[in-house]
Amino acid sequence: MSELAATYSRTVALCLAYGRIKNHLQKINLCWDHEAEEPQLSDWFNPEKRPDVKTTTDWFAPIIWEGTYNRQVLEKYYKRLNITIGLAVFATGKFVDQYLQQFIQSANKHFMSGYNVIFYILMEDFSKLPPIELGPLRTFKLCIVLRQHVWKDLNYIYMRNLNIYILEHIQYEVDFLFSMTVNQIFKNNFGVEALGKSVAQLHAWWYFGHAKNFPYERSPNSAVFIPFGEGDFYYHGAIFGGTPYEVLAFIEEYKKGVQNDARSGFKSAYEHYLNKYLFINKPTKLLSPEYNWDPNFRPPPQIKHVKIEWQSKSI
Repeated sequence: MSELAATYSRTVALCLAYGRIKNHLQKINLCWDHEAEEPQLSDWFNPEKRPDVKTTTDWFAPIIWEGTYNRQVLEKYYKRLNITIGLAVFATGKFVDQYLQQFIQSANKHFMSGYNVIFYILMEDFSKLPPIELGPLRTFKLCIVLRQHVWKDLNYIYMRNLNIYILEHIQYEVDFLFSMTVNQIFKNNFGVEALGKSVAQLHAWWYFGHAKNFPYERSPNSAVFIPFGEGDFYYHGAIFGGTPYEVLAFIEEYKKGVQNDARSGFKSAYEHYLNKYLFINKPTKLLSPEYNWDPNFRPPPQIKHVKIEWQSKSI
């Protein structure tokens, strides 16, 4: 009887895996079938609408500001593909009590409204999960965070666990994936104009500053050293996204960098690793500071429509 039960369990697991892969391949085939109809950048993005700010990078990637994009053109395309977007967030200790519920509830209202969304909540203790009410097309999955005694850095622990879950199932469940810190509140629609192969968030504190002052890792002993006079922008670690493959690629480089620095007795900040990665691997889309603004600062005239407020005092 136990052998029969084991066989049945294996069969069910294989069927579920087959179903996930089949669904993923169907989406890929649909993308291929309609590849010729995918909107060109000029179909939905008009950089001339915002002459007051930088709207295109030196490598011709769009910087998304309010007024530069036509969301309806993108909606028509992505609705046809029936895409699913993942949003991964790590919550531990006081962050669970102070921020998790408002993060999820505000994201439920404003993040990719009208699309299939899966919230991946990485926690150490599921009993601390606050009440969560989600609307149509939204669901969440709990992912246990496993620690290694050798590593104390929470960012490394989170990224290592996220890496495992992307490989295990997330890559088969979503077409795009964002990783965000929990100390944020969505204020307005964070829509499909933010989707891309590799999506980086410009840091509001540094966007209006001079490049020579960017807080890159300046020690030559670090794997993420960026010399003075080099670098494009300073990116915020609160938001990073793209295809699951691109998120995986960053995590792998991040892990290697941390491990190399650890062997040298050196330690750098998570954001430094992200900035070095994006300096080498240019993002295909950049989100303006409107997508992540610190409410402790009065918005300048260029900030017209804040999408997310970042609770910087919690850091």
